[in-house]
Amino acid sequence: MNFGERLKQIRIRRGMTLLEVAEKLGKTEATIQRYESGNIKNPKSDTIQELAEVYNVNPAYLMGWEENQYSNLIAETSYPYITTPISAGDPEVVEAVERLDNLSIPDSVMGRYAGQSGIHLMRVNGESMNRIIPNGSLIAVKKMPIDNIKDGDIVVYRDSYNYAVKRIYRDNNELIFRPDSHDPTFRDYVTNADEQLDIIGKVVVYIVELD
Repeated sequence: MNFGERLKQIRIRRGMTLLEVAEKLGKTEATIQRYESGNIKNPKSDTIQELAEVYNVNPAYLMGWEENQYSNLIAETSYPYITTPISAGDPEVVEAVERLDNLSIPDSVMGRYAGQSGIHLMRVNGESMNRIIPNGSLIAVKKMPIDNIKDGDIVVYRDSYNYAVKRIYRDNNELIFRPDSHDPTFRDYVTNADEQLDIIGKVVVYIVELD
C-alpha cells in the first residue's frame, strides 16, 4: 500500500471528509485529493507530520515504514467538550452549551469512533437514564441525520432551548423520547416530528465511573 492509499484508508476509517482534513491543515480539498491519488509523491516532512497529527497516527506509519500506527504516540484523541452537564431528567434549559473546552480520550476507549469528526463530549446530569448511563457519566455524542438513527438509540436532543438525553422512538408523526431508569416516575416526552426540534446526535460511547 502506497502513501496515498494509506492516507485515504485512514481518513475513511476516521470518518472524515476531504474538506474537513483540508480545513484542519489550511490547504485546499484538491490538494488533499492529490495526496491520496498519488499525484504528490514526495510530500514535505512537515506536511507528513501535520497529517499524522490530524489522524493521530505515527508519521512512519503514513509512509509505510512501520506497521504500528501508534508507536511512539499516546493513542488518544482530543474532542470538543461541552462543560455544562446535559439533563437526563426532564428537558431543561442549558445556558452555556456553546462554551467548549477540549478533552482527550484514549482511542481504545472510543473504539471504532476514535478520531472521527462530529463528536462532542458532555456529562449527563440526572437519573432518567440510570439503568445504562448513571448521573455524572461522560458521553460521546456524534452528530448525524435523524434518518440514520434507529428506534431505541440514545440521543441528545434539543426542543427550543431545552436539552435532554433519552432513547428515541417514532410513532407515525410523533417522536417519543423515553427514559431508561430505575425510577418509575420518569415518563415519556412526546412531540410532533414537525415541531422545531433538533437531534444533537447519537450517544455512541458512554464512560461510567464506578464507586
